[in-house]
Amino acid sequence: MLSALTQLPKAIQQYLLITLNYWFFTITDGALRMLVILHFYQLGYSAIAIALLFLFYEVFGVITNLIGGWLGARFGLNKTMNIGLWLQVFSLCMLAAPEQYLTVVYVMAAQALSGIAKDLNKMSAKSSIKTLVKDYSTQNENSTLFKWVSLLTGSKNTLKGAGFFIGGFLLHAVGFQNSMLVMAGVLVLIATLSLFLLSDNLGKAKNKPKFTQLFSNNASLNYFSAARLCLFASRDVWFVVALPVYLASQLGWSHSEVGAFLAGWIILYGIIQAFAPRLSHAFTRNKHQAIDTKQAPTASHMSAWAWRLSGFTLCLLSALIASEGSALYSAVIPIGLLFFAVIFAMNSAQHSYGIVALAKQDGVS
Repeated sequence: MLSALTQLPKAIQQYLLITLNYWFFTITDGALRMLVILHFYQLGYSAIAIALLFLFYEVFGVITNLIGGWLGARFGLNKTMNIGLWLQVFSLCMLAAPEQYLTVVYVMAAQALSGIAKDLNKMSAKSSIKTLVKDYSTQNENSTLFKWVSLLTGSKNTLKGAGFFIGGFLLHAVGFQNSMLVMAGVLVLIATLSLFLLSDNLGKAKNKPKFTQLFSNNASLNYFSAARLCLFASRDVWFVVALPVYLASQLGWSHSEVGAFLAGWIILYGIIQAFAPRLSHAFTRNKHQAIDTKQAPTASHMSAWAWRLSGFTLCLLSALIASEGSALYSAVIPIGLLFFAVIFAMNSAQHSYGIVALAKQDGVS
């Protein structure tokens, strides 16, 4: 098997290494999210307090996407990816401190580091694909890019769901602090492997970009970035903290049930993302056309999926209001979320492709 891997094109070898790196990081990231939510809910923290724990995680992630992209273009995506891994190790070690030190401010600081680490790793992984696709693909480059980005993001979210399972298991088996140490140890091994095997020139711009070039002068890319911000805000504002706390406090679900359901949801979401190139054309073709998976999604495809998402979310809200007080109320969220997973995953996969496709080849990050 090892000899077969060494005979693969260098671009494929680098893609596999980046994917492996991204996978293990994602598992720890998903496990950490579930560990923090369940552990601090058990300690009596309110939903608002738990939300505050993730506030810096998200805010610093946004900032990192700006600064990290500039760093990746100047110094190489291998360096930003490795920095992200080691920052996550440090964040996990911070959270392994004795319980009396785990104040809201302290955990927010650790989560801020984790947010920086996550977006350095994600930005590096997705940006590097464009460089690798150019090295590997000689035709239908956009189609190949769509497939590779969809596969990476889909597998990432599937494994994030697995991380939810692992987080719940570790919390039950070894406790919060020991869980942090176990995950830090695994990431040290991956970070060491990445340090020696990732290409030094991955994603490095030929002309060093200035700090003033943080924002793109491509109007389409800037509009698309704003749309992407709205897309994920529309999910995270209710899904990240409010939903698991609601399932536990209002519907009476146990922590194991909440963790299992959210893990299953994210695994489904990831599978849909991985198959997005084929599903996209299955939904958008007309009856006289065959499915053509060699074409990347167009602006009209993405717009149509955005309208589907908006419409379904309004339908879900209407169903909740209409069923309140009835026996159907407790079933609306679980069933509705399954359909929401499919529609949101299609939007997410096409957005992930769109951002990378619109970016310039030189200094893509």
